[in-house]
Amino acid sequence: MRWIDGHCDVLSKLWREPGLSFYEDGPKLDVTLPRIREAGVGMQVFAIFVPPDVSRAHSWETALAQVDCFYEGVVKDERLVFPVLDRNDVEQLGMDGRLGAFLSLEGADAIQGELLHLRLLHRLGVRMVGLTWNHANEVADGIEEERGGGLTRFGRLFVREMGRFGQFLDVSHLSVRGFWEVMDQTDVPVLASHSNCRTLCPHPRNLDDDQIRALIERDGLIGLTFVPKFLHSDPDQVRLNDLFRHLDHLLDLGASRQIVFGSDFDGIDQKVPGLANTKDLSYLEERLAERYPEHLRIGWQRDNFRRFLLKHW
Repeated sequence: MRWIDGHCDVLSKLWREPGLSFYEDGPKLDVTLPRIREAGVGMQVFAIFVPPDVSRAHSWETALAQVDCFYEGVVKDERLVFPVLDRNDVEQLGMDGRLGAFLSLEGADAIQGELLHLRLLHRLGVRMVGLTWNHANEVADGIEEERGGGLTRFGRLFVREMGRFGQFLDVSHLSVRGFWEVMDQTDVPVLASHSNCRTLCPHPRNLDDDQIRALIERDGLIGLTFVPKFLHSDPDQVRLNDLFRHLDHLLDLGASRQIVFGSDFDGIDQKVPGLANTKDLSYLEERLAERYPEHLRIGWQRDNFRRFLLKHW
């Protein structure tokens, strides 16, 4: 096992196009099992994402359909892929060549204000929850909601229930006020699965230095992502060195033990040159090895994420 990838959107593609196969390479999926095996990915986080063109009335059934895609399309052969559900599964990562598949929820819109739905998703294997996508829902405001609100009353109950089940809270996409309420008012394990540095690229989805310092103090995770518009203010000019600029900025802030990667493959159309799909993690590994000590690089590629899971499970 050489890599853990903290975010991809394979499930939403499998849901939209049932004919796609995660077990075969093809032009429509960035993340496939053959590419994962070639790159040495030992654990992949698969996000349930209900796109904004799905009505609220159909959001719950869409989330369940993507859970079904996870079990029928990703972990259908447990000789090759197994679900990561607890500490024992984390300890098995990399032991027998199988891929660990970790199920997350990107945005609580599908919960529809029902804690029952959160509990059901946990029982179906969801171990990480991002409270919002970019807009508001019953839990909190997303980062693009103009009013910039934080957690709702229901949202505080929601986070408390997550803590009861030992789920991990993903603050990527969450409003700034919501971020600080999570950090100041809760003790759940927190990470930003796919966000970069706002100091270097002023996109609202990125984290400012104070947020990064708060995650470091909390011993959370910061998943550097390959989304061009989060790496460079002109995404057409993005290069792999821009990813290293963000990595170096995190190091300057003291985040060496918090850095991980969250590719967002299959959730983006534009790519960083040299990072078109999971297979290209091997190229990124080579470039990282040219610039950084091995013990740091291995931490960012896999060990920081694994340590975080074992610490809280």
